Amino acid sequence: MKNGTKRLALHLLQGTLLLFAYLVAGAFLPFSRYKKVTKETKRSFRPEDYKGKEPCVDRALLLESGRSAWEFRMRLLNQAKSRIILSTFDMRDGECARDVLAVILRKAKEGVKAQILVDGFSGLLRLEPNPLFYAVSCHPNVEIKIYNPINLLKPWKSQGRMHDKYVIVDDYAYILGGRNTFDYFIGEKEGKRVGLDREVLIYNTAHDGSHSRESSLFQVEAYFQKVWSLDVCRTFHKNAELADRQKIRRQIRLLEERYENLQKRHPELMDTPFDYASNTRPVNRVTLVSGPIGIYGKEPRIFYTLTSLMRRAKKRVIIHTPYVVTNDYMNATFRKLVREVPDVKMVINSVENGDNFVASSDYLHHKKDVVRTGLRLYEYDGGHSTHGKSFVIDEDLCGIGSYNFDLRSTYMDTELMLVLHSEPFTADLLEAMEAIEKDCRRVLDEKRYEVPDHVTVASVPRWKRIAWRVVHVLLRPFRCVA
Repeated sequence: MKNGTKRLALHLLQGTLLLFAYLVAGAFLPFSRYKKVTKETKRSFRPEDYKGKEPCVDRALLLESGRSAWEFRMRLLNQAKSRIILSTFDMRDGECARDVLAVILRKAKEGVKAQILVDGFSGLLRLEPNPLFYAVSCHPNVEIKIYNPINLLKPWKSQGRMHDKYVIVDDYAYILGGRNTFDYFIGEKEGKRVGLDREVLIYNTAHDGSHSRESSLFQVEAYFQKVWSLDVCRTFHKNAELADRQKIRRQIRLLEERYENLQKRHPELMDTPFDYASNTRPVNRVTLVSGPIGIYGKEPRIFYTLTSLMRRAKKRVIIHTPYVVTNDYMNATFRKLVREVPDVKMVINSVENGDNFVASSDYLHHKKDVVRTGLRLYEYDGGHSTHGKSFVIDEDLCGIGSYNFDLRSTYMDTELMLVLHSEPFTADLLEAMEAIEKDCRRVLDEKRYEVPDHVTVASVPRWKRIAWRVVHVLLRPFRCVA
C-alpha cells in the first residue's frame, strides 16, 4: 500500500513538472530568438518624414498630471457625437474606469458608437469577473473586444500582449501615451501612492471640414482598425439578454447615476466648451510610430526608428523611460548614439523607487552593460514611480507613447510612439522632464552615485534584494519578459 502511494505521488510530481515545463516552454520559446530589423524597415525610414516646414492641422497639449488626464477624458468623451475609440492595456474597476464608462454608456444611449479594446491579461483578471463591464458591453452601441485572450491550453500565445493606450473622439481629438485606465494613473488620490505618467492630447483644428483627414488622428484610427480586425481579438460577451440580470441592471443604474453626478459636480468639464485652439501648441508634423501587431516575436522596429532619429541630433538627446533592459544589439546602438551625439541622457526609475520587480532585478544584474554604453544615466528617486515614456531631440523634435526601452516593448508587445515636430511643445515637454530630473541621482559607475542633497533614496528590505537575485537567476533564459 505504501509503495502504491509513493508511486502515485511520484507520478503526480512528474505530471506537475511536465505541465510546468510545457507551460514555460510554450510561453517563451516563440520569443527565444530576438528578431532583427528587416531591410524593408531600413529602406522605408526617412528622417524627413518626421518634420514639416509650417504648422499642420494638429495642435498638441501635454497631459502631465493624473488630474489633467482625467479632466480631458471627461471633456472629450462627453462631447462625442458619432464615435469613441478606447484602447488600453489594463482597465480596472475604480473611480477612473467608472467615470469613463459612465460617460461612454450615456453617449451610447445618445447614438454614439463606442469600440473598446483591452488586452487579454486585463480581460481575464479585471473584466471577466466584474458585472461593471458587462453593463457597458450589453448596450447595442458598445462593443468591447479582448486582444489575445489568455488560454492556458495554448501557452505559446500567452506572452503576446497589446500595450497600446489611446482614446479617440470623432475626428475632433485624441489622447495617446502611457497611462492605463485605472486609478493608479488617472485622477487624484490624496494620501495614496500613484504612478506618474505622461500623455499628449492632439486636437484636430480641421475637424468636420474638408481637410480633417490631414490630421494624425486618422493614422491612429487606421492602426486601431488593423488591431481590432485581427483574428486574435474576441468580442467580450455581446448579448442583450445580459441586461436582464440583476447584478448587471444594478451596474447600469449606478453608471447612469454616476453620469448625472458628474454633470452636477463638474459642469466646467461636462457642459462648458473648452477653447482647445488657445490652450494647445502648434505643431509642424505629428507621426505615429508603431511596431508589428501580431502576438509572436517582433522585429525591433520602434527601437530602430527612434534611435535612427536620435542619431541625427546635432546637440542632445534626452530619454525618459521607466526602466531599461537591453541586449547586445540595443547596447551597440546606444554606443553608436553616444559617439555621434554630444549629449545623450537617459532617466529611469531607481530600483528602490520603481514598481516593476522583474525589470529592477534585471537592471541590477545588467547595469554594467548600460553604463558601458556611455549614456549619461540618471535614476529617479522622487517617491512615486514614474511611468512616462518620452524623448527629446535637440529643441524641436520629441515623442510620447507606450514604448519602454526594454526587451519586452522592443520584441514582444504591441507599442506606439507619437513623434511631434514642434519647438513650443518640445519646450513644454523639456520643462516637465526637468521637474522629474530634479529628484534624480546621477549614475557614476556600476556602484557609485552623485546624489543631490535633497534626494532621499528609499531603503529596501533584505528579503527584497534576495528576491531580486533569485528572480534574476530564474528568468535569465527569459530576459525578454522584463
